[in-house]
Amino acid sequence: MSMPPVTRVVIFVLLALSLSYAQDNPAQAQNAENPQAPTPAYGTDNTVPPTSENPPISGLDVPNLEPHAAPLSYLQLGAHFSESADSNVENTLGGAGLGSVTNALGSVDLERLWSHYDLALDYLGGAGYYSFADIGIRQIEELGVDQKVTWKRGQLSVRDAFSYQPEGTFGNAYGSVATLGAGLNESSAFLTGFGLGALGEVPRIMNISAADAVENLTPKSALTATVGYGFVHFLDNEPGLSNSFIGNSQITAMAGYDRVLGPHDQGALVYAYQGFSFSTGVTFHSHVIQLMWGHRISGRMDFLLAAGPQFTQLLDIPTFEANTSAASIVPPCVPAPTLQDFSGEDCPANELRISAAGRAALHYRFPKTLLYASYDHYITTGAGFFAGAESDVARLGFSRPLGRQWSGFGDFGFSRNSRVIPNTCASPNLAFSCPGVNANVYQYGFAGAGVRRNLGRNFKVFASYQFDYLSFDNSFCATSGACGRISQRQIGTIGLDWNPRPMRID
Repeated sequence: MSMPPVTRVVIFVLLALSLSYAQDNPAQAQNAENPQAPTPAYGTDNTVPPTSENPPISGLDVPNLEPHAAPLSYLQLGAHFSESADSNVENTLGGAGLGSVTNALGSVDLERLWSHYDLALDYLGGAGYYSFADIGIRQIEELGVDQKVTWKRGQLSVRDAFSYQPEGTFGNAYGSVATLGAGLNESSAFLTGFGLGALGEVPRIMNISAADAVENLTPKSALTATVGYGFVHFLDNEPGLSNSFIGNSQITAMAGYDRVLGPHDQGALVYAYQGFSFSTGVTFHSHVIQLMWGHRISGRMDFLLAAGPQFTQLLDIPTFEANTSAASIVPPCVPAPTLQDFSGEDCPANELRISAAGRAALHYRFPKTLLYASYDHYITTGAGFFAGAESDVARLGFSRPLGRQWSGFGDFGFSRNSRVIPNTCASPNLAFSCPGVNANVYQYGFAGAGVRRNLGRNFKVFASYQFDYLSFDNSFCATSGACGRISQRQIGTIGLDWNPRPMRID
């Protein structure tokens, strides 16, 4: 019996749609063929949700609240020019010298995607010209690399952020300069704490390297492991100080266990180790145990809270003691030179300190505003001023569109840093000077805001203002013999960014 042509066409279309649906939904097609087949359990035949969407809170990754762009491999070039008026261009204590800073920079951004490998590379380099004769032209270089390898249950990330800067980087106001990059900004206070204060125009080389792995044990639990190494090397001494800044390095290792507690909540238990080494020969170690809690709403909010004890082991700490008789000095104490007739001795000592360590961070996306706030309390390297510091670091930033072509941004930060190693150079009787700054506490803060405007598809102009404030406590005046212990700085900047359309390299 023959069917009408219309009937044959309808049947053919239905069969085609059925086959297409089965190809797009293989699991349902298989269940249709074998209704008794159970759903695969979690294991080698079932993958875990991507860690990039909701990464474990004990790792280095944080969820991205920006709108997701299509995953593409691309190469993008850029050029950046800025001119700044600076009220204290030499960044000296108690001084003020109006000058200008001109930056001319080029950038290259590379994103290369494979099936299980992602490579991100960001480079920014050029020169800055400072109008003061004793500063002149300074080199600026930044390189960030992030290589990720993914598999069914997790991923491995290898990151590096290199920076060659003419000055400190905490709250730098010169456009796009002084970014750590490579996804390390979120943990920079714990991994290094490089730029928690700056004084003078002292070129420095900084680098942070980190490798972190995530392994999902079940859909609700995961293990994380991170190892990192960072260092800062100061190339020149500051002419305004009698002492040089302290170079330092830090080794970091962390391990964590994460557990999903609900649709929007995670908990974690973390152990971390910090090993500090300084150009003065001082070394010490720190151990941190923390409980962490995270609350996340996809695409809108990420809140993290971490707290726990910190155990700091100080080994062979130099301790100066006055002594009227050199014959009474007993090893391991050694003679210490002084300016007076009496003698002194330097006796190394060991000490275990127990304190608290913690972090709180919030990313929140309002309908038009992106907000970031954080607070950290950790042992850090001391920013070249001290051989280790107990630091409180707070930061607040935001960005918001102000129309179709305009956008606004702001950044505020503050750090308070107390030296870890006792200041053995505090006595005016000592006949030698100590590296770093002879003070017990320093505070550094900044506040800045600006606007950007699109000029066509490839250009943006921006203008910004920033105020910087650095102060040392009263012990600085007692040891240095000077009362200028505060540096204030106001910086106004205008600039132009050129970013042409990215070039696809698939």
